[in-house]
Amino acid sequence: MRREGSGETMASKIWNVAIVGPGWVAGAYVTSFRKRADVRVTHVIGRTVAKARAFVDRYSLDCAAHDDLRAALADKSVDIVAVLTPNNLHAEQTIAAAKARKHVIIEKPVCLSLRELTAMRSAVRAARVKTIVGYVLHWNPLLQMIRRNVVEGHLGQIIYAEADYLHGIVGKDYTKAWHTTVATSGTSLLLAGCHAVDAVRFVVGRKVVEVSAYNTSRTRELDYPGTELVLLKFDDGSIGKVGSCLECNMPYVFNIEVFGTKGSFRNNQFAGDAFKGQTGFASIPTILPDSADVSHHPFDGEVDHFIDCLNRNRRPVPDLEDAAETTEVCLAAETSARLGKAVRLPLK
Repeated sequence: MRREGSGETMASKIWNVAIVGPGWVAGAYVTSFRKRADVRVTHVIGRTVAKARAFVDRYSLDCAAHDDLRAALADKSVDIVAVLTPNNLHAEQTIAAAKARKHVIIEKPVCLSLRELTAMRSAVRAARVKTIVGYVLHWNPLLQMIRRNVVEGHLGQIIYAEADYLHGIVGKDYTKAWHTTVATSGTSLLLAGCHAVDAVRFVVGRKVVEVSAYNTSRTRELDYPGTELVLLKFDDGSIGKVGSCLECNMPYVFNIEVFGTKGSFRNNQFAGDAFKGQTGFASIPTILPDSADVSHHPFDGEVDHFIDCLNRNRRPVPDLEDAAETTEVCLAAETSARLGKAVRLPLK
């Protein structure tokens, strides 16, 4: 079977998907699923049958609509469960899917606590199913460019890297009630800044071994600190910084910068030894991670990678094991800010 729009030969397996959480992100996944000839949505599960049916009708899907995940898990033809629900539901639904021997797509963050993370990893390992976590910036052209240059040595030894997730959600039409409570969304980092944590981990390619953090809040509309600043120490001695602010009054901004002994990136600007005689940063035309709109995000890359890994029995990345390190950084940051001291990783 061939992937639509490409000449790549794929396995003949048709992968049946059950979508849990028919919202904004689910629509982006459906768009990407439809670009493959080997993926079919067979179930949509919402909080009510009416909500699930409305999503099915909106995207002209030919599939069942439910308000109970168990109906899809009992269907032996379902291969993949896409967990795209509010953050506090990810752990329970992922564990249930794994126990039913379904592969799992998990929207970020994977969960809200270390206890949940431990249980999820245990269930996935025991079931030996494959997972992928929705850190779609792994397929953003700018981040891929930076990562490739790090791997090829064009930046030399990495000294310092940083990323900022700056996105005011207070009072916005697209902000849901569950975004505003710690019980359902988690912290500023868990809800959104985890993209920045994961981006730094991805481009640097090193393990975080220590976290120091501060947080603050200037709004009563979020019942958690809306702003977090995190300092990172990597296992090779390099350092990093991540900022996450959900209460700022400004357009969406995502910065990514990496500084090395031979060259440095500041977003899509590069300076270094690669271009002798260079006197300033050179701008590289590419697609930046500069929009919060899911239609701008590279879900095609994530879906292609996951399905291709299933077809070839390879490990997808970032899977739950990889994303666990991003989650632990976010959890450690909350602990560090609360206790006023550095926290070592991995968490115990």
